[in-house]
Amino acid sequence: MVGMMTDTHNVRVFLSGFSPWIILGAVLVMLPIVALMALETINRQKQQSIRLMMEKGAALIRSFEAGTRMGMRGGHGSGFQLQRLLVETAAQPDIAHLLVVGFDGAVIAHSRKDQVGGRYGTDLDIESIYATTALAWRRIVSVDGEAVFEIYGKFAPLAKRPNRPIRGHMMGMMDGPPPEREAPLMVIFVGFRTDAVDAAHAADVRHTVMMAAVLLLVGCAGVMLLFLAQNYRSTRASLAREKVFSDNLVSRMPIGLVAVNQDSRVTAVNSVAEATLGIRAVDVIGCAVNDVIPLILADTLAGTDSLVEKELLCPVTDGRRIPLDVSAANLTDENGERFGQVILFKDLTEIRALRQELEKNRRLASVGRLAAGVAHEIRNPLSSIKGFATYFKEKYRESDRDQEIAGIMIQEVNRLNRVVGQLLEFSRPIQLHFQQVALKPFFQDAFRLVAPQSSQANVSMAVDMTDERLCVFMDTDKMSQVMLNLLLNALDAMPGGGRLTVRASADGDGCIAIQVMDTGTGVDPKDQPHIFEPYFSTKKTGTGLGLAIVHNIVKAHRGDILVDSLAGGGTVVEITLPADKEG
Repeated sequence: MVGMMTDTHNVRVFLSGFSPWIILGAVLVMLPIVALMALETINRQKQQSIRLMMEKGAALIRSFEAGTRMGMRGGHGSGFQLQRLLVETAAQPDIAHLLVVGFDGAVIAHSRKDQVGGRYGTDLDIESIYATTALAWRRIVSVDGEAVFEIYGKFAPLAKRPNRPIRGHMMGMMDGPPPEREAPLMVIFVGFRTDAVDAAHAADVRHTVMMAAVLLLVGCAGVMLLFLAQNYRSTRASLAREKVFSDNLVSRMPIGLVAVNQDSRVTAVNSVAEATLGIRAVDVIGCAVNDVIPLILADTLAGTDSLVEKELLCPVTDGRRIPLDVSAANLTDENGERFGQVILFKDLTEIRALRQELEKNRRLASVGRLAAGVAHEIRNPLSSIKGFATYFKEKYRESDRDQEIAGIMIQEVNRLNRVVGQLLEFSRPIQLHFQQVALKPFFQDAFRLVAPQSSQANVSMAVDMTDERLCVFMDTDKMSQVMLNLLLNALDAMPGGGRLTVRASADGDGCIAIQVMDTGTGVDPKDQPHIFEPYFSTKKTGTGLGLAIVHNIVKAHRGDILVDSLAGGGTVVEITLPADKEG
């Protein structure tokens, strides 16, 4: 039955934990990380572009300085050589402008001749630029509206290089005068067009953003997959626990269960159903329900739209017909669609036996009440009869025959009076007066009461106690009646003599066990189930109420009484009583 919806239930339980909040949470976790990585990458690319531009500008300035220096060493006019070399150098397509300015901002040389003599860089501190050896950069917009990456720094084509060895005087003459004395103080500006660089940077940014988006999606997917994997594991564990629980529940149900699928094939049978119907689960699971269980039981599933409850007599494999209380119902999913059916049934054999026993007890109770009423009415006539019999016995002393008849009348009246007394005692509720009683003196008193009968029957009596200080809370009078009845029954079972032993011991569970053991004729096994029933007796003159009264008194003490006997092998009557009143 559990396997019918395993697949759909798996999917439903698995996806039940998949919420849009999971996606939102994954995005919120991954977005800052991916955005930070993307910004770092873009910034690194930007710095890389600036570094490349700076290296390119530094290389151009060094080459320009070298060209200028070589031109000056050739003896040409420095201004002409500088302007010409500058124009030729600036002819490269990626150079927007190239110019050299003096300390006062006057343009000494410019890639555009019309700008020579003008002023440039007045917004900068030319002296600070010249004072440092590092190049600087800035972004500007040219007069033509172009975006320009401009690099500027000290321009000193005649300056001595560090650590350069001083050669001979002739070499010094060829190199010209020292730059500290003759080289003008100049700053060079190199402007690069940034169209290609900006386009490449934009492409890099787009690529980085795309990669970040892909990484975000992959990261979110990874987070969700991890969550779903964990959810899947927990779902499998939960389903496994549910399956174990449901299997144990079905197998340990105290009633029979047979489940079928929508094709009317058996899917589950528990142990109670196997024992009740005489079938085996391994033989019937997967078979058509009409082929493996009694038809009268399978017919309860026909046309079942609601719960069906009925009692029926069901034939089983051993030929018996057992009464069953049957319930049959459809199994439906959350959409109301039927995916199977189930039959629950309970064997009513014991319940019907209990009902019969209860009815019997009710009849006996009614008879007891009737007998009690009759007993009250009988006692008064019995007293009159006994009185007349005593009168006639006294009056006709000379006639032995009359004396015998009167004695028999008195004897029978006394016997009837005892029966009536037992009947009244059996029918009325037992009132107990508990007190703590030492068992050894209690047994000795009981032995003294039956001493004449034991002596006459040649029966030896003994008390066997594991602890002579054993005590028990009980009603002394009522338990004396119990003990006397058991001792007299034991003596009656040993007409040819024997041994009668009373044993008492503590059983360790807060109870006292009292055993009355004889070596007499024993009780026939077929009579043992009935010895505590009212009016059952194996004696010709017995009333059948003695042991029934004993049973009632012991039960009133919250105790128990058992008989173990074999025909011809003696009898053991064991009484178990709580050691204290609250037990």
